[in-house]
Amino acid sequence: MEDKERELIFEVAGMAGDILLRSGAEISRVDETMRRIACAYELENVSTFVLSNGIFLTSETEGSNHQVRVRHIPLAGARLDRIDAVNELSREIELGFFTPTEAKAKLKEIEKLPQKPGWHQILAAGIGSGAFCFLFGGDVLDSLAAFLAGFILYLYVLDVVKGSSDLLCKFPPIYCGGALVMALTLLFYRLGFGHHLDLMSVGALLPLIPGVAFTNSIRDFADQDYIAGAVRLLDTLIVIFSIALGVGLMMMWCGIGGSL
Repeated sequence: MEDKERELIFEVAGMAGDILLRSGAEISRVDETMRRIACAYELENVSTFVLSNGIFLTSETEGSNHQVRVRHIPLAGARLDRIDAVNELSREIELGFFTPTEAKAKLKEIEKLPQKPGWHQILAAGIGSGAFCFLFGGDVLDSLAAFLAGFILYLYVLDVVKGSSDLLCKFPPIYCGGALVMALTLLFYRLGFGHHLDLMSVGALLPLIPGVAFTNSIRDFADQDYIAGAVRLLDTLIVIFSIALGVGLMMMWCGIGGSL
């Protein structure tokens, strides 16, 4: 195997890992996928070390030549479409469907996969909020109020929270989102549009809950990736605390206490 081909295979394996980790995949999936690709292209002596926000990939060849790839990847939201696309590509590589050059081109296409249109996400957030409110025992009016609150919340999420990655801290926008939901559901409740303030609020808050990150942290613990699991779990708990802080401050400001 020529050096240029070896470097290309090494780059393809690293790109696949980068996309998976940036898209919220669990650590074991990132590690396994890189190893599958390297093995399929017969790249020998590959070692991987994956954390929740970083990848270390090395390859040793004859003559003590080493290839090293180190990438810092900030924690981000889940992109299940990209994870599914990379998984499918890695299986096709194992079956011999793509050369390294073709695989690299496919990975670049996956990196450019667009998100769902904003109005799809906003509508889905509203429907999910209303459905969860109904699931928790709310009536029709409660569910409609949760739908509207979740709908408005995700307008805020797309405009503020998704653009907060460049800020010093991403958590102030999140607890502002919690306060916004509490203010909206309280307004609906006092206008008589809904009968159970607690159920309306819980349903409308669901779009902010980092459920995928929490699930992945448990899976990382189960796979004995304790460092990655602890980092993701801590990030999840801080997000949840920020939401609770926003809700609590809004309740205190409005003079709400005790049983709802």
